Amino acid sequence: MIELMDILTGATNAGASDVHLVPGHKPTFRVHTQLQQADGLEVLQPADTQHLLSGMLSEKQQADFERNRDYDFSVAVDELGRFRVNAHYQADVISISMRAITADVPALADLGLPDIVTKFVHLPRGLVLVTGPTGSGKSTTLASMIDVMNKQYDKHIITMEDPVEYQLRSDKCLIEQREVGSDVTTFASGLKHALRQDPDIILVGEMRDLETTSAAITAAETGHLVLSTMHTQSAAQTLARIVDIYPAESQNQVRSMLSNTLQAVVTQTLFRRIDISGMAPACEVMVCNAAVRNCIRENRLHEIPNIIETNRAEGMCRLDDSIRSLVINGVIDRDDGIGRAANPTALLRQLSG
Repeated sequence: MIELMDILTGATNAGASDVHLVPGHKPTFRVHTQLQQADGLEVLQPADTQHLLSGMLSEKQQADFERNRDYDFSVAVDELGRFRVNAHYQADVISISMRAITADVPALADLGLPDIVTKFVHLPRGLVLVTGPTGSGKSTTLASMIDVMNKQYDKHIITMEDPVEYQLRSDKCLIEQREVGSDVTTFASGLKHALRQDPDIILVGEMRDLETTSAAITAAETGHLVLSTMHTQSAAQTLARIVDIYPAESQNQVRSMLSNTLQAVVTQTLFRRIDISGMAPACEVMVCNAAVRNCIRENRLHEIPNIIETNRAEGMCRLDDSIRSLVINGVIDRDDGIGRAANPTALLRQLSG
């Protein structure tokens, strides 16, 4: 029977970011955005994925999985590192998706992000959001930001993650990492109790519901620096999503709270590089200056892209401008960039001019 070590060794050697184990198919790796079947490994059978999962879960975790039919967790594999895992049923058989987590947190300066992002780690309070689609590097960006803080400040950092990805070691900071499902029941519950644990900085893995979003904004209001993520594609969409989470009668109030607490939104998406092996991020950055705060307060979110465009001197940047720069400098494929632009027609016109 196929063993997990064989699969993950092949994935690591191939430089895969993700591993997909689906009965009826060979183990499949995602390498620089492209899917490829593993060489030298057999087609998986339902008994294989059952065997592989059983080797990763405790009895309690197995029971939780059978009850919920979906389960998120992390696993450490000797000599290969840690993996974020989702086990699920499809066509009534077990399938597994695994995301590789590098052992060391990458240096923030090495991620290819705009220089302004480095300044956000020095904020004393407020809410900073890193957004983008799944697999866009949001967790890595946040971990790298925490790593900078950890080396420069004497602060208490509490993270709530689902699951814990990078294992952060306390340096100058005191760091506590709490995993949803084992250390804390929900993000919202963890946030509520974190405020009684004397934190300076709170990292919330994802603002995914009303209770978590409300607790995160409250934590930022009370003088903490709160970092979190959302699966949104732009700064304006992020703001709209937050407001829309709330019932209509509360939306004016949350706009006022958000205008006072939000410090910045960084939206990122990863592209496969064509100049060298690897990935490159394209980013949209919105810094909450007076104009942005007024737009939030007065529900004029449609003006946000124009504010970003006219405030480049403050470090703001539109996603399409970032993509255009990557294309012009020969870092990413032209068609790939245009295909994922916010306004493909406008970007095509600019690149053809």
